Amino acid sequence: MIYACGVIAAVICGNLIFTTTFGKSQHMRDESVSVLGFKAPLGAFLAAWGGIAMITSGPFDNWWHAAYGLDVKIISPPHTLLILGIRCVAMGMLFLTLAAMNRAASETEAHRKLQILYLYLGGLMVGGQMFFLLEKTVDFKLHTATAYVVMGAAVPLIFALLSQSSQAKWACTITAAIYTIIGIGEILIFPLVSASPKLGPVLNQVTHLVPAKFPILIIVPAIALDLLWQRTKGWKTWKLALVSSLIFTAVLVVVEWPFASFLLSKASANRFFGTIYFDYNSPPDGYDRMRRWFDPAGPAELARGVAEAVIYGSVGTWVGLKFGNWMRSVQR
Repeated sequence: MIYACGVIAAVICGNLIFTTTFGKSQHMRDESVSVLGFKAPLGAFLAAWGGIAMITSGPFDNWWHAAYGLDVKIISPPHTLLILGIRCVAMGMLFLTLAAMNRAASETEAHRKLQILYLYLGGLMVGGQMFFLLEKTVDFKLHTATAYVVMGAAVPLIFALLSQSSQAKWACTITAAIYTIIGIGEILIFPLVSASPKLGPVLNQVTHLVPAKFPILIIVPAIALDLLWQRTKGWKTWKLALVSSLIFTAVLVVVEWPFASFLLSKASANRFFGTIYFDYNSPPDGYDRMRRWFDPAGPAELARGVAEAVIYGSVGTWVGLKFGNWMRSVQR
């Protein structure tokens, strides 16, 4: 199914590129950029390249398995290529929607509908970002400093980019809510679908699809960022980036740290929070099945991690604010 998405993106956007380049529509050319002599909207090139990367990752993954065995981590080179391809497709769709939104007059019905579509795509992008961090942010690792370092470095960048480019008042909250709703939906729906492992070793016999863990509560710092950015439009970018990163990291630690304790308690062992579901490769004596912490951080280590997250997050937020502001001018 994933590779089918890559094929669809490559075929549709490839067709758009060839139609615009060799077709007779001057209107389409006027709304296009030129790359190596080909003409199409910028988003079409990004999505086509992403689709090709996704398709290429398939045989690359097969070769990797043959050479090095089955994957033990999400972030292997073939999977990284696949995820980067997915992100390029996502960015391509964002740019296609954004260009149309920027061309539409503000306060019109067309602009409003395109903005809603843009924020929905942004929510999927936030979900993709969180999936890439999954190995470091699984629930039994949420008392490590590393979990907050990677989230502090990666998530504010996306929020800043989406907020600036969409110009929506509650962009962070809406996109975080979409990520959260999709995550909870998976927990409620996946176990209803019969399935069995096709790879070994099978350490835990399962009879249904296994969902990911409960979504990280990034919606709370997302609300905080929206409120901050509504009140600081005149701030210098570097100052706003620093304060935004500090607020995001601090709020995330305050809400997620105790919530992680709840997730590892018996009180969360139900179908809604999903802590009763375990992967087929989850060992009986592992951290997940035993519901115990992996390398919990002490106060000093956590403080260092928060400081590191704020530094990385400040840089990422600055990039997101600058790039998102530039994206407002994209019309092709």
